Amino acid sequence: MQRIDLTQPKWDQSTFSGRLKHFFWVTDPRSCIVSSQQLYDAKHLIEKYKNHQEPPGTTSEQVWYAKKLYESAFHPDSGELQNFCGRMSFQVPGGMLITGFMLQFYRTVPAVVFWQWVNQSFNALVNYTNRNAKSEVSSAQLGVAYVSATTSALVTALGLKSFLEKRAGSLLQRYVPFAAVAAANCINIPLMRQSELIKGIVVYDENGNAVTESRLAAAKGITQVVISRIVMAAPGMTLLPLVMEKLESYSWMQRIKFLHAPFQIFACGAILTFMTPAACALFPQRCSLDVSTLERFEPEQYEKLRKINADGSITKVYFNKGL
Repeated sequence: MQRIDLTQPKWDQSTFSGRLKHFFWVTDPRSCIVSSQQLYDAKHLIEKYKNHQEPPGTTSEQVWYAKKLYESAFHPDSGELQNFCGRMSFQVPGGMLITGFMLQFYRTVPAVVFWQWVNQSFNALVNYTNRNAKSEVSSAQLGVAYVSATTSALVTALGLKSFLEKRAGSLLQRYVPFAAVAAANCINIPLMRQSELIKGIVVYDENGNAVTESRLAAAKGITQVVISRIVMAAPGMTLLPLVMEKLESYSWMQRIKFLHAPFQIFACGAILTFMTPAACALFPQRCSLDVSTLERFEPEQYEKLRKINADGSITKVYFNKGL
């Protein structure tokens, strides 16, 4: 059996289709129900396989499955087991519950406040869990990011709700949760990862050797993550309001109001099952930056690189953008 190169993904990550297959694999919700012991067993098998010490009779299917579990639950930078709710494999079950309730309970101020708080708490946990682990974040910075994102979501949601109640119909009011989520993502993610923007992140050559640090790389990675998160939420939070507005005009739908929330939750789940991997696949996980860009905007960091790149062989640097 030809040995598997575990340093490389199963599919070509230079194409959208390859990244889509990869993230369908990594975000598979079924990985959520795997026990911690099974996850650590998968990690140990991966480590043994890399050292050519795997148990006799180990099949390629077992190795690929172990890699799937490892990538769904362990941080790519630190190798630490991620908290359960912050894993990408929990994005669909966690996101469908919260999004469904936000879309259903948007009419009263207490409901808006509660579900926006729940959503931002979940987002903060996901953002922290999937940050670039090489960059340290203090408790104070985490607190500022969390409070700022939650405040921005509530201000956007309550402000729009108040504005639209007097000037627009019920359909536009259904879009308040999406506007709040989009606004909060633009604040939550950069603040949660602010140390990367302040200090920069380590960037590598194509062989994985650290060559310098870059704030521009951090900004590029964080921007792509913000876009991905908004794209992930957009279809469910923009299409379902249209569907519910139409369905609720029928008398039979009015008689089963107790099923409105479950319907929206499962509809969100169906959409997120596809949109979570699709949004994650929009940009390569191994992000790159031209050395010429580094030279133009970060001359000090470029000088560090130039000392080990006298022959000019390094034309691009690479880094993990986070999720």
